[in-house]
Amino acid sequence: MTDEDSTFDMLAVLGDPVRRRLYRYVAASPGEVGRDAVAEAAGISRSLAAFHLDKLVEAGLLTVSFRRLSGRTGPGAGRPAKLYRRAEGEHAVSLPPRSYEAVGRLLAEVLENAGLDRELQAAARATGAAHPDACTDDMEAVLRARGYEPYREGETLRLRNCPFHALATEFPALICGMNLALIEGLAPEEWSPAMDPCSGGCCVMLSKKKSH
Repeated sequence: MTDEDSTFDMLAVLGDPVRRRLYRYVAASPGEVGRDAVAEAAGISRSLAAFHLDKLVEAGLLTVSFRRLSGRTGPGAGRPAKLYRRAEGEHAVSLPPRSYEAVGRLLAEVLENAGLDRELQAAARATGAAHPDACTDDMEAVLRARGYEPYREGETLRLRNCPFHALATEFPALICGMNLALIEGLAPEEWSPAMDPCSGGCCVMLSKKKSH
């Protein structure tokens, strides 16, 4: 079986609408989630949620850990809960096959070697500002539509996913600077984007500006 065949099989698991809904809920959660929370969010029984969640684990789309949610240890603390979170890695299918990642890597290498960071950031900022949804009030919706998977942390917006993860890993200064500039262009006046990487997520966070 080829890598492409494996990806097809993996994504086919998401053909079931209930399974797709559960995956989206777990993927959008900032931390690990248990079966009860997933079942309640989806409006289905715990046993049905457990069945579909474990199918997603078998497909490599979710990973599992075990932890006592009460925080208690020792005898009488109860069994650890089975918790789910999105698996690392990327899965993409292109018909016919394309190689945009290779082109992106080549362009990033040329830009980095030529020292064109500022020019790239200026272009990214202008692109963000020119987006039809730029500077709208619902910043969460704008970021969600672009794949950032935002979530609230008090008055702060954290971004659980980096849409440019593969390139950002290889060219962090270049791509993270571009990413910050892009979000600066998208953000309305009341939001202040800044570099503040979170584990497993995006390098940018947004905080609400204090009103005077």
